Amino acid sequence: MPSQTHKPPVISTLHAIDSCFAEAGLVRSQRGQRAGLLPPTHFNSAEPEDFARDAPVARRDANGVEWLPVPGWDPDWLWAGFSTRRGGGSRVYCAEDCAQGELNLGFTAEDDAKIVARNREWLAEAVTGDRKTLLVALRQFHSNLVVQTSRSDADRKLPCKADGQMTDEPGLLVAIQTADCIPVLVADRRRRAVAAFHAGWRGTVKRIVEAGIGRMRLAYGARPEDMVAAIGPGIGACCYAVGEEVFSAFESQFSYAAELFHEVADSDGMRKRYPMLFLTQRAPGHSSLGLSLQVDLIEANRRQLLDAGLKPGAIKVTGGCTQCQQELFFSHRGSHGHAGRMMAVIGIRAQAGQAKRGTKKGL
Repeated sequence: MPSQTHKPPVISTLHAIDSCFAEAGLVRSQRGQRAGLLPPTHFNSAEPEDFARDAPVARRDANGVEWLPVPGWDPDWLWAGFSTRRGGGSRVYCAEDCAQGELNLGFTAEDDAKIVARNREWLAEAVTGDRKTLLVALRQFHSNLVVQTSRSDADRKLPCKADGQMTDEPGLLVAIQTADCIPVLVADRRRRAVAAFHAGWRGTVKRIVEAGIGRMRLAYGARPEDMVAAIGPGIGACCYAVGEEVFSAFESQFSYAAELFHEVADSDGMRKRYPMLFLTQRAPGHSSLGLSLQVDLIEANRRQLLDAGLKPGAIKVTGGCTQCQQELFFSHRGSHGHAGRMMAVIGIRAQAGQAKRGTKKGL
Protein backbone atom coordinates (compact mmCIF):
# COMPACT_ATOMS: atom_id res chain seq x y z
CA MET A 1 0.00 0.00 0.00
CA PRO A 2 1.59 3.29 -1.02
CA SER A 3 2.56 5.52 1.87
CA GLN A 4 0.65 8.73 2.27
CA THR A 5 2.59 11.97 2.21
CA HIS A 6 1.62 14.63 4.71
CA LYS A 7 1.75 18.14 3.29
CA PRO A 8 2.92 20.85 5.69
CA PRO A 9 0.24 23.31 6.80
CA VAL A 10 1.39 25.88 4.23
CA ILE A 11 -1.79 27.92 4.27
CA SER A 12 -1.87 28.37 8.05
CA THR A 13 1.83 29.24 8.02
CA LEU A 14 1.28 31.93 5.39
CA HIS A 15 -1.62 33.33 7.38
CA ALA A 16 0.65 33.61 10.41
CA ILE A 17 3.32 35.35 8.34
CA ASP A 18 0.78 37.74 6.84
CA SER A 19 -0.47 38.60 10.33
CA CYS A 20 3.06 39.48 11.47
CA PHE A 21 3.61 41.61 8.37
CA ALA A 22 0.27 43.39 8.89
CA GLU A 23 1.20 44.33 12.46
CA ALA A 24 4.35 45.96 11.07
CA GLY A 25 2.38 47.79 8.38
CA LEU A 26 3.75 45.68 5.53
CA VAL A 27 2.52 43.08 3.05
CA ARG A 28 4.24 39.90 1.91
CA SER A 29 5.40 39.72 -1.69
CA GLN A 30 3.14 37.47 -3.74
CA ARG A 31 3.25 36.37 -7.37
CA GLY A 32 2.07 39.16 -9.58
CA GLN A 33 2.04 41.65 -6.71
CA ARG A 34 4.65 44.05 -5.42
CA ALA A 35 5.68 43.92 -1.79
CA GLY A 36 5.63 47.11 0.23
CA LEU A 37 3.43 49.23 2.46
CA LEU A 38 -0.22 48.59 3.06
CA PRO A 39 -2.71 50.79 1.17
CA PRO A 40 -3.20 54.28 2.66
CA THR A 41 -5.59 54.54 5.58
CA HIS A 42 -8.99 55.95 4.75
CA PHE A 43 -10.30 58.31 7.41
CA ASN A 44 -13.86 59.19 8.24
CA SER A 45 -14.93 62.52 6.80
CA ALA A 46 -16.51 65.14 9.02
CA GLU A 47 -17.44 68.80 9.29
CA PRO A 48 -15.88 71.07 11.97
CA GLU A 49 -19.26 71.48 13.66
CA ASP A 50 -19.42 67.72 14.22
CA PHE A 51 -16.77 68.16 16.92
CA ALA A 52 -17.86 71.50 18.34
CA ARG A 53 -18.06 71.61 22.13
CA ASP A 54 -19.97 74.27 24.03
CA ALA A 55 -17.87 76.49 26.25
CA PRO A 56 -18.15 75.40 29.88
CA VAL A 57 -19.59 77.77 32.46
CA ALA A 58 -16.81 79.17 34.64
CA ARG A 59 -17.10 79.90 38.34
CA ARG A 60 -16.09 83.44 39.33
CA ASP A 61 -14.29 83.78 42.65
CA ALA A 62 -14.48 86.84 44.89
CA ASN A 63 -10.97 87.84 43.80
CA GLY A 64 -12.08 87.97 40.15
CA VAL A 65 -10.54 84.67 39.03
CA GLU A 66 -12.75 82.55 36.75
CA TRP A 67 -12.05 78.81 36.85
CA LEU A 68 -13.69 75.49 36.07
CA PRO A 69 -14.41 73.05 38.89
CA VAL A 70 -14.82 69.41 37.91
CA PRO A 71 -18.52 68.49 37.64
CA GLY A 72 -19.47 66.17 40.49
CA TRP A 73 -16.16 66.60 42.32
CA ASP A 74 -16.99 68.31 45.57
CA PRO A 75 -15.87 66.01 48.37
CA ASP A 76 -14.53 67.18 51.70
CA TRP A 77 -10.97 66.06 50.98
CA LEU A 78 -10.16 67.16 47.42
CA TRP A 79 -9.21 70.37 45.63
CA ALA A 80 -9.34 70.35 41.81
CA GLY A 81 -9.99 72.66 38.89
CA PHE A 82 -8.91 74.22 35.59
CA SER A 83 -8.10 77.90 35.16
CA THR A 84 -9.30 80.13 32.33
CA ARG A 85 -7.65 83.31 31.04
CA ARG A 86 -10.13 85.55 32.89
CA GLY A 87 -9.14 87.40 36.04
CA GLY A 88 -5.64 88.22 37.25
CA GLY A 89 -3.26 91.10 36.62
CA SER A 90 -1.50 90.27 33.32
CA ARG A 91 -2.04 92.61 30.39
CA VAL A 92 0.54 91.50 27.80
CA TYR A 93 -1.89 89.07 26.11
CA CYS A 94 -5.00 91.26 26.42
CA ALA A 95 -6.87 92.72 23.50
CA GLU A 96 -6.59 96.49 23.18
CA ASP A 97 -10.11 97.00 24.52
CA CYS A 98 -9.59 94.67 27.50
CA ALA A 99 -10.94 96.41 30.58
CA GLN A 100 -9.16 94.23 33.14
CA GLY A 101 -6.14 91.97 33.41
CA GLU A 102 -5.86 88.28 32.59
CA LEU A 103 -4.78 85.19 34.47
CA ASN A 104 -1.51 84.22 32.81
CA LEU A 105 0.03 81.54 35.05
CA GLY A 106 3.21 80.84 33.07
CA PHE A 107 6.53 82.60 33.57
CA THR A 108 6.71 83.61 29.92
CA ALA A 109 9.30 85.98 28.49
CA GLU A 110 6.67 88.66 27.81
CA ASP A 111 5.07 88.84 31.26
CA ASP A 112 6.31 90.21 34.57
CA ALA A 113 7.30 87.40 36.97
CA LYS A 114 5.87 89.23 39.98
CA ILE A 115 2.48 89.54 38.29
CA VAL A 116 2.52 85.84 37.34
CA ALA A 117 3.40 84.86 40.93
CA ARG A 118 0.46 86.94 42.18
CA ASN A 119 -1.81 85.34 39.58
CA ARG A 120 -0.82 81.91 40.92
CA GLU A 121 -1.68 83.02 44.44
CA TRP A 122 -5.10 84.19 43.25
CA LEU A 123 -5.75 80.84 41.56
CA ALA A 124 -4.75 78.98 44.74
CA GLU A 125 -7.11 81.22 46.70
CA ALA A 126 -9.97 80.56 44.27
CA VAL A 127 -9.55 76.78 44.41
CA THR A 128 -8.59 76.29 48.07
CA GLY A 129 -9.77 79.43 49.84
CA ASP A 130 -6.21 80.38 50.87
CA ARG A 131 -3.77 82.22 48.60
CA LYS A 132 -0.85 80.86 50.65
CA THR A 133 -1.60 77.27 49.65
CA LEU A 134 1.56 75.78 48.16
CA LEU A 135 1.42 75.36 44.38
CA VAL A 136 4.05 73.23 42.64
CA ALA A 137 4.58 73.57 38.87
CA LEU A 138 6.94 71.83 36.44
CA ARG A 139 9.30 72.53 33.55
CA GLN A 140 7.39 70.69 30.84
CA PHE A 141 8.98 69.26 27.70
CA HIS A 142 6.37 66.96 26.08
CA SER A 143 7.62 63.75 27.72
CA ASN A 144 6.00 60.90 29.64
CA LEU A 145 8.07 61.59 32.75
CA VAL A 146 6.01 61.68 35.98
CA VAL A 147 7.54 62.74 39.31
CA GLN A 148 6.46 62.29 42.90
CA THR A 149 5.95 65.67 44.59
CA SER A 150 6.19 66.72 48.24
CA ARG A 151 5.91 70.00 50.11
CA SER A 152 9.67 70.52 49.92
CA ASP A 153 9.42 70.82 46.13
CA ALA A 154 7.58 74.13 46.53
CA ASP A 155 10.88 75.70 47.70
CA ARG A 156 12.86 74.68 44.59
CA LYS A 157 14.33 77.62 42.69
CA LEU A 158 14.18 75.56 39.50
CA PRO A 159 11.13 73.29 39.10
CA CYS A 160 11.48 69.61 38.25
CA LYS A 161 11.63 68.77 34.55
CA ALA A 162 8.64 66.51 33.85
CA ASP A 163 5.14 66.49 32.36
CA GLY A 164 3.24 64.88 35.20
CA GLN A 165 3.33 64.92 38.97
CA MET A 166 1.59 63.05 41.77
CA THR A 167 1.34 63.33 45.53
CA ASP A 168 -0.38 61.91 48.59
CA GLU A 169 0.66 64.81 50.86
CA PRO A 170 -2.15 67.12 51.98
CA GLY A 171 -1.96 70.89 51.84
CA LEU A 172 -0.45 71.51 48.39
CA LEU A 173 -1.60 71.80 44.80
CA VAL A 174 0.21 69.98 42.00
CA ALA A 175 -0.15 71.80 38.69
CA ILE A 176 0.54 71.49 34.99
CA GLN A 177 0.43 74.32 32.44
CA THR A 178 -1.40 74.28 29.11
CA ALA A 179 -2.28 76.56 26.21
CA ASP A 180 -3.79 73.95 23.82
CA CYS A 181 -2.48 70.63 25.17
CA ILE A 182 -4.81 68.39 27.16
CA PRO A 183 -4.73 68.54 30.99
CA VAL A 184 -5.73 65.36 32.82
CA LEU A 185 -6.40 65.17 36.57
CA VAL A 186 -6.64 61.85 38.44
CA ALA A 187 -7.62 61.10 42.05
CA ASP A 188 -7.70 57.82 43.98
CA ARG A 189 -10.61 57.96 46.42
CA ARG A 190 -9.44 55.13 48.67
CA ARG A 191 -5.72 55.87 48.96
CA ARG A 192 -6.20 59.62 48.67
CA ALA A 193 -3.51 60.19 46.10
CA VAL A 194 -3.76 62.67 43.22
CA ALA A 195 -1.95 63.43 39.95
CA ALA A 196 -1.89 65.94 37.08
CA PHE A 197 -0.68 65.16 33.55
CA HIS A 198 0.21 67.37 30.57
CA ALA A 199 -0.74 65.56 27.35
CA GLY A 200 0.09 67.20 24.06
CA TRP A 201 0.18 64.96 21.01
CA ARG A 202 3.73 63.86 21.79
CA GLY A 203 2.92 63.07 25.42
CA THR A 204 -0.22 61.26 24.31
CA VAL A 205 1.76 59.09 21.88
CA LYS A 206 4.19 58.36 24.73
CA ARG A 207 1.22 57.26 26.88
CA ILE A 208 1.85 59.70 29.72
CA VAL A 209 -1.58 59.09 31.25
CA GLU A 210 -1.21 55.30 31.24
CA ALA A 211 2.35 55.58 32.53
CA GLY A 212 1.29 58.01 35.24
CA ILE A 213 -1.46 55.76 36.54
CA GLY A 214 1.06 52.93 36.61
CA ARG A 215 3.35 55.12 38.72
CA MET A 216 0.47 55.84 41.12
CA ARG A 217 -0.14 52.13 41.53
CA LEU A 218 3.52 51.50 42.36
CA ALA A 219 4.01 54.48 44.66
CA TYR A 220 0.73 54.48 46.59
CA GLY A 221 -0.87 51.10 46.02
CA ALA A 222 -3.62 52.91 44.10
CA ARG A 223 -6.13 50.86 42.10
CA PRO A 224 -7.77 52.01 38.86
CA GLU A 225 -11.19 50.90 40.06
CA ASP A 226 -10.90 53.45 42.89
CA MET A 227 -9.83 56.30 40.60
CA VAL A 228 -11.70 59.16 39.01
CA ALA A 229 -10.35 61.40 36.25
CA ALA A 230 -11.13 64.74 34.64
CA ILE A 231 -10.03 65.86 31.18
CA GLY A 232 -9.83 69.63 30.96
CA PRO A 233 -10.08 72.14 28.12
CA GLY A 234 -7.67 71.77 25.21
CA ILE A 235 -7.63 72.16 21.46
CA GLY A 236 -10.50 70.14 20.04
CA ALA A 237 -10.81 67.85 17.05
CA CYS A 238 -12.68 70.73 15.40
CA CYS A 239 -9.45 72.74 15.15
CA TYR A 240 -6.41 70.49 15.57
CA ALA A 241 -5.13 69.91 12.03
CA VAL A 242 -1.95 67.79 11.89
CA GLY A 243 0.33 66.18 9.32
CA GLU A 244 0.70 62.56 8.26
CA GLU A 245 3.72 62.20 10.55
CA VAL A 246 1.45 62.64 13.58
CA PHE A 247 -0.85 59.89 12.37
CA SER A 248 2.17 57.64 11.74
CA ALA A 249 3.31 58.20 15.32
CA PHE A 250 -0.14 57.29 16.69
CA GLU A 251 -0.47 54.31 14.36
CA SER A 252 2.80 52.90 15.68
CA GLN A 253 1.41 52.88 19.23
CA PHE A 254 -2.35 52.36 19.13
CA SER A 255 -4.40 49.75 17.32
CA TYR A 256 -7.34 52.18 17.30
CA ALA A 257 -5.31 55.13 15.92
CA ALA A 258 -7.46 55.55 12.79
CA GLU A 259 -10.53 56.08 15.00
CA LEU A 260 -8.91 59.21 16.50
CA PHE A 261 -8.41 60.96 13.14
CA HIS A 262 -10.87 62.49 10.70
CA GLU A 263 -10.66 64.29 7.41
CA VAL A 264 -12.41 67.58 7.98
CA ALA A 265 -13.71 69.70 5.11
CA ASP A 266 -12.75 73.33 4.75
CA SER A 267 -15.27 75.34 6.76
CA ASP A 268 -14.75 78.61 4.88
CA GLY A 269 -18.20 79.45 3.49
CA MET A 270 -16.79 81.79 0.84
CA ARG A 271 -14.52 79.06 -0.51
CA LYS A 272 -17.38 76.59 -0.63
CA ARG A 273 -19.62 79.04 -2.48
CA TYR A 274 -16.98 80.31 -4.94
CA PRO A 275 -14.39 77.52 -5.25
CA MET A 276 -13.03 78.84 -8.59
CA LEU A 277 -11.78 82.00 -6.87
CA PHE A 278 -9.42 79.98 -4.71
CA LEU A 279 -7.78 77.72 -7.29
CA THR A 280 -3.99 77.52 -7.00
CA GLN A 281 -1.16 76.18 -9.14
CA ARG A 282 0.15 73.95 -6.34
CA ALA A 283 0.49 70.24 -6.91
CA PRO A 284 -2.36 68.03 -5.63
CA GLY A 285 -2.12 67.53 -1.89
CA HIS A 286 -0.11 70.74 -1.35
CA SER A 287 -2.92 73.24 -1.44
CA SER A 288 -4.44 74.73 1.69
CA LEU A 289 -7.90 73.98 0.31
CA GLY A 290 -9.98 70.86 0.70
CA LEU A 291 -9.61 68.34 3.52
CA SER A 292 -7.37 68.51 6.56
CA LEU A 293 -6.39 65.64 8.85
CA GLN A 294 -7.48 66.38 12.41
CA VAL A 295 -6.93 64.45 15.62
CA ASP A 296 -9.08 64.17 18.76
CA LEU A 297 -6.62 64.35 21.67
CA ILE A 298 -9.42 64.43 24.23
CA GLU A 299 -10.75 61.07 23.03
CA ALA A 300 -7.20 59.71 22.77
CA ASN A 301 -6.59 60.41 26.45
CA ARG A 302 -10.01 59.13 27.47
CA ARG A 303 -9.11 55.84 25.75
CA GLN A 304 -5.85 55.73 27.70
CA LEU A 305 -7.72 56.16 30.97
CA LEU A 306 -10.00 53.27 30.00
CA ASP A 307 -7.01 51.12 29.00
CA ALA A 308 -5.43 51.90 32.37
CA GLY A 309 -8.47 50.37 34.08
CA LEU A 310 -10.72 53.33 34.95
CA LYS A 311 -14.46 52.87 34.58
CA PRO A 312 -16.17 54.91 31.83
CA GLY A 313 -18.45 56.64 34.33
CA ALA A 314 -15.46 57.73 36.40
CA ILE A 315 -14.11 59.97 33.62
CA LYS A 316 -15.37 63.56 33.31
CA VAL A 317 -14.79 65.82 30.29
CA THR A 318 -15.23 69.53 31.00
CA GLY A 319 -15.69 70.53 27.37
CA GLY A 320 -14.50 73.58 25.52
CA CYS A 321 -11.94 74.13 22.74
CA THR A 322 -9.05 76.47 23.47
CA GLN A 323 -8.77 77.62 19.85
CA CYS A 324 -12.51 78.06 19.23
CA GLN A 325 -13.10 79.89 22.50
CA GLN A 326 -10.15 82.23 22.85
CA GLU A 327 -12.27 84.69 24.81
CA LEU A 328 -12.20 82.12 27.62
CA PHE A 329 -8.90 80.24 27.09
CA PHE A 330 -5.33 80.89 26.00
CA SER A 331 -4.45 79.16 22.72
CA HIS A 332 -0.84 78.86 21.56
CA ARG A 333 -1.90 77.85 18.05
CA GLY A 334 -4.78 80.29 17.82
CA SER A 335 -2.59 83.27 18.79
CA HIS A 336 0.42 82.14 16.72
CA GLY A 337 2.57 81.56 19.79
CA HIS A 338 1.75 84.78 21.63
CA ALA A 339 -0.19 83.23 24.48
CA GLY A 340 -0.25 82.98 28.23
CA ARG A 341 -0.59 79.71 30.12
CA MET A 342 -3.47 78.17 32.02
CA MET A 343 -3.17 75.62 34.83
CA ALA A 344 -4.87 72.42 35.87
CA VAL A 345 -4.47 71.91 39.63
CA ILE A 346 -5.34 69.16 42.06
CA GLY A 347 -4.56 68.57 45.73
CA ILE A 348 -5.61 67.04 49.03
CA ARG A 349 -7.16 69.40 51.53
CA ALA A 350 -4.96 70.11 54.53
CA GLN A 351 -7.56 68.90 57.03
CA ALA A 352 -7.96 65.69 55.05
CA GLY A 353 -4.55 64.60 56.27
CA GLN A 354 -6.04 64.18 59.75
CA ALA A 355 -8.70 61.80 58.50
CA LYS A 356 -8.10 58.08 58.51
CA ARG A 357 -6.49 56.83 55.31
CA GLY A 358 -8.17 54.00 53.47
CA THR A 359 -11.73 55.23 53.91
CA LYS A 360 -13.54 55.52 50.62
CA LYS A 361 -15.48 58.76 50.39
CA GLY A 362 -17.63 59.39 47.39
CA LEU A 363 -17.05 62.06 44.79
